[in-house]
Amino acid sequence: MTDSPHPNSTPRGTLATRTLTMPADANGAGDIFGGWVMSQMDIAGSMGAVDYAQTRVVTVAVDSMHFVKPVKISDIVCCYTDIVRVGRTSITVHVEAWVLRKMRGEREKVTEADFTFVSLSQHGVPQPINHPPSSPFKPESD
Repeated sequence: MTDSPHPNSTPRGTLATRTLTMPADANGAGDIFGGWVMSQMDIAGSMGAVDYAQTRVVTVAVDSMHFVKPVKISDIVCCYTDIVRVGRTSITVHVEAWVLRKMRGEREKVTEADFTFVSLSQHGVPQPINHPPSSPFKPESD
């Protein structure tokens, strides 16, 4: 882990989830497992994708993640989401994870990634996303 190349700024997107880290989510040194943070980001991203697509979605891809700060026990992990691409059946959501240190401290960005989800029918097959009329996204091919 290294210091972020960019100073802390404002999170990108909308606050989707806030979760208090607990000892069960950490290793013996008190560092929260990266996979746990990733799962929180996946949950937050899927909520944004479902809200837009109005269908069930599944995660099909995550671009690279690089942790720039550690997450510790008693930090609050805040996930912010921003839809960046909508295809015919897929939607990509940029997710940033920030922490509030010891439940009240300064907000720090710890990682970010783009999560791609596919819209599924009730039969579990990809289905086209119906774009709301107010959507800034134009349908793209997947």
